[in-house]
Amino acid sequence: MKMTMHIDEALLERVMREYEFPSKTEAVEAALKELDRQMRIRDFRKNGLGFSPDELADAIDPLYDEKLARNVYPAPLDAVAEDPKLYDADGHSDPRR
Repeated sequence: MKMTMHIDEALLERVMREYEFPSKTEAVEAALKELDRQMRIRDFRKNGLGFSPDELADAIDPLYDEKLARNVYPAPLDAVAEDPKLYDADGHSDPRR
């Protein structure tokens, strides 16, 4: 739909540059989609999915480990993905390597 709008040009240019939108139309459409997304999130937080607490509890796998999902367990030293030799005794990286 074609329409005439009065938009702050400096604001529009900053948004287009920052998010690399190729056109004004795409920038405005993305902004509207983001506002719609935020509105839906607010609605979801307010109204939820309509499930009772018992129904929600039943939906969780009994083997689910919340601490593991949050990564609160310390990782064993042999689980480090990087070469430990890249770090000094205090755990700081050595930029010379």
